Amino acid sequence: MSIQPGQYNIQVQRRADFDLQLQFKDSTDTPINLDGWTVYAQVWDRGRTTKYADFNVTYINRADGQIKIALADTQTEILPDEAFYDVLLEDAIGLRNYYLEGIVYVSEGYSAP
Repeated sequence: MSIQPGQYNIQVQRRADFDLQLQFKDSTDTPINLDGWTVYAQVWDRGRTTKYADFNVTYINRADGQIKIALADTQTEILPDEAFYDVLLEDAIGLRNYYLEGIVYVSEGYSAP
């Protein structure tokens, strides 16, 4: 089964922590049970020649399809002004599909500790 990934662009501040809570649903708007599934999420350049970061993935409620993806301040510090990310879900039998993709826009943070 082929999935058409959703599009969602995100805005992060350089040198700041970032997190985004997500819920995955099927075409009938029913949450996807993520028991036994693995979620991968990464940030790359457009040509996919440089990987900038792996998102930390936290499973909030697997049965209800809820996760959180996060980047630490040390990861957002090295991002260019624009990068690209996606979220890949692998089910319990190993089938993989991209469910979400978008652009990461990075704003310059000026305050620093």
